[in-house]
Amino acid sequence: MLKLHPEQYALALGIATLGNTLGGMSSYLIGRVLPQKKDLRGLQAVRKYGSPSLLLSWVPFIGDPLCVAAGWLRLNPWLSALFMATGKLARYLVVASVA
Repeated sequence: MLKLHPEQYALALGIATLGNTLGGMSSYLIGRVLPQKKDLRGLQAVRKYGSPSLLLSWVPFIGDPLCVAAGWLRLNPWLSALFMATGKLARYLVVASVA
C-alpha cells in the first residue's frame, strides 16, 4: 500500500494504528469483565509499570495478555489507550520505514 500510494502514508499509518488500538482496547474490556479470582498472564509487568507497560502491547504473544491485565487491574482506560496507540504507532513507523 505504501509503495503504491506514498501520498497516503499518514492515513495508512493512522488507520492501522487506530484499528490495532481498538483491538487492544477490546482485550482491555475483556479484562474488565473477567472475574477477579486468579492472577493473569502479564499481570506482574502491568502491576509494576502501570499503563506505560502497554507500550509493548504490539509485541506478539505478550501484547494481548498485557491489555487484558490492564483491564483486569482497572487501569485508566484513556491512559491505557494512549500508551497502546503510542506503541503500535511506533511499530508501524518502523515497519513502514524498512518497507
